[in-house]
Amino acid sequence: MTPKEEIIIVFTHVPDMACAEILAHALVSAQLAACVNISSPVKSVYRWQGQIETADEVKLTIKTTQQGYAALADKIRELHPYELPEIVAIHVNEGLPEYLRWVAAETLA
Repeated sequence: MTPKEEIIIVFTHVPDMACAEILAHALVSAQLAACVNISSPVKSVYRWQGQIETADEVKLTIKTTQQGYAALADKIRELHPYELPEIVAIHVNEGLPEYLRWVAAETLA
């Protein structure tokens, strides 16, 4: 599998910046992610247990490999404060080859 085929971007949202930083450092330290971008607070509107909810959250954009996804998802679930955290991934279709190789090299596959 080429780096282009194996790199994924995983998204999750957490309730605050402190939680985002703890999660990001844990994922990078464990080599489950090459990089985690922490975005400014976003407003989320969603249905939860039959009610429309609104929450300020912090978005995490996580760069990793397909092979490392299961371990990364397990670590997110372990550290995430939500009962049902968002953990979704998309495959990278294109990217700077050197960057994709770096992501693959910085994560445990």
